[in-house]
Amino acid sequence: MLIVGNGAFKPNISTQVGNLYREGDPRRDRAYSIFYVGINVGSFICNLVCGTLAAVYGWKYGFWAAGVGLLLGLVGYVAGQKYLAKDNMMLSKEAPTEEEAAAAKEAKEPTKKGLTRQEKLVIAALVGLCALNVPFWAVYEQQGNTMQTWADKNTIWPSIGSFQIPTAWFQSFNPFMIMILTPVINGIWTMQQKRGKEPSTVSKMAIGSFILGLSFVVMAVGVRVIGENGKGSLFWPFFATLVITVGELYLSPIGLSLVTKASPKRLVSLMMGVWFVSSFLGGFASGVLGVFYTDGHHERFFWAMVVIGIGTAGAMWAFNKPLRKILGQNA
Repeated sequence: MLIVGNGAFKPNISTQVGNLYREGDPRRDRAYSIFYVGINVGSFICNLVCGTLAAVYGWKYGFWAAGVGLLLGLVGYVAGQKYLAKDNMMLSKEAPTEEEAAAAKEAKEPTKKGLTRQEKLVIAALVGLCALNVPFWAVYEQQGNTMQTWADKNTIWPSIGSFQIPTAWFQSFNPFMIMILTPVINGIWTMQQKRGKEPSTVSKMAIGSFILGLSFVVMAVGVRVIGENGKGSLFWPFFATLVITVGELYLSPIGLSLVTKASPKRLVSLMMGVWFVSSFLGGFASGVLGVFYTDGHHERFFWAMVVIGIGTAGAMWAFNKPLRKILGQNA
């Protein structure tokens, strides 16, 4: 039920953000970064609230809190509907403008109008880019997998008075840093844009994957300093997560923006679903890779994550030119 609900929600609300901007509007990438902050406000709060309730009072209270949070989100979404761009269902219920009517007609008759050769090339390019995302997410998702295990077993957590900080709080650090770093990253891109040196969308994604790979150098060094079975400072997992977050901001919200910009109009939600399939495959691969962490050679495992992250960045750089040729200014 959770997956079905999230599947109906996530691709479509991500598409709605793109609909707020006209084609070619340079603000779209930054808009997705702001949207990403909104998502992570929830991620930050939920681990502190649900995780703490589950640890202190029991699991059922954590689940109750999650349910209440979802209901509050639904109320906010419905109440704010008037501020959103009209989707095709809304357009069909009122007299549309000429431009809206054309968009609605195109969306209603996808089977009557086949895809052009260019549209097929765009779809193939986006699918290829999503495939390159899989190893990125496989490494990124180690935050909730092997890095959480490290935080549980190899990290000394402080206490506040008699209250022992739950290790679940570690999962709130990434969304917290997203909230802090997004304005910084957006500011850098704005300055680069004014100088005519802002990286292309695909270039940003390659940079993000490279930074992700570098983040696990921190964990590998941490293992060397602490030892495979020792306990050490919060510094190692938290600083690694800080670096991971920078890499994430260069890839994830930018990729969402790219899908809405480049996809054929009547297939935007479908292609957004393809984008999230890459997250699914990456999450699955994260679990497969995580098995190798259990052999006790943690330093070797983290170096492998470095190689995968940087290797993925190299593949993205290699495909940058042909992808930009197909996707045009959208890439």
